Amino acid sequence: MTRDLFGPETVVRPGKPLVVAIDGPSGSGKSSVSKEVARRLKLAYLDTGAMYRALTWYCLKTGIDLTDGAAVEQASKDLPLELSTSANAEYVSVAGVDITEEIREPRISSSVSAVATTLGARNELIRRQRQLIDQHHRRMVVEGRDITTVVAPNAEIRMLLTASEEARLRRRGLQLGGTQSKEQLAAQVIHRDAKDSTVVNFTQAADGVVTLDSSDLDFDETVETALSIVGKVIYGD
Repeated sequence: MTRDLFGPETVVRPGKPLVVAIDGPSGSGKSSVSKEVARRLKLAYLDTGAMYRALTWYCLKTGIDLTDGAAVEQASKDLPLELSTSANAEYVSVAGVDITEEIREPRISSSVSAVATTLGARNELIRRQRQLIDQHHRRMVVEGRDITTVVAPNAEIRMLLTASEEARLRRRGLQLGGTQSKEQLAAQVIHRDAKDSTVVNFTQAADGVVTLDSSDLDFDETVETALSIVGKVIYGD
């Protein structure tokens, strides 16, 4: 049914706003699922996590102490960031330097929570995220940890994409090509979630947010389920 509703040539509600907000913990499949949903719906795509990673890279590159909240906040305002909002082209740069690959390295993953839990920096990145949504005429799939509750609480479609701890660790390991040990994976997934949850709740769905548990679903099944949620909201199916 969803393939019929959202086929390869379908532009959903052209000219009208459609924001799909997707939250979830590390390793839940947010990025890959959100990208495919954006492709199928012909919407722009925003990976808010890449923004926090880019800011982390910038702080480390310029020697900013991540425990200095005021300095991290100022860095968030100074950050000369450029990133792709296309689901078909992943690109992140700071001051013209392509850091698309670097922001996924373990050294960034192990430090990003320090930046993400700095409230002043978080507020600045949220401002930028809302600005990007508006620049795309509110036709965008936005994914992260506080999208359904803070960044876009009035989005027409809001969902929490989650999965069991075992599934999330397995997926993150596959995503990184088996290059990380169990301890490194746990640090990137479980420990990071614990730190980030001190400033935002992304483990339980807020009122009006639909939970999509992908623990026993493969990628295609998860995408189809996400699209069916969109279809029910738009078409009442």
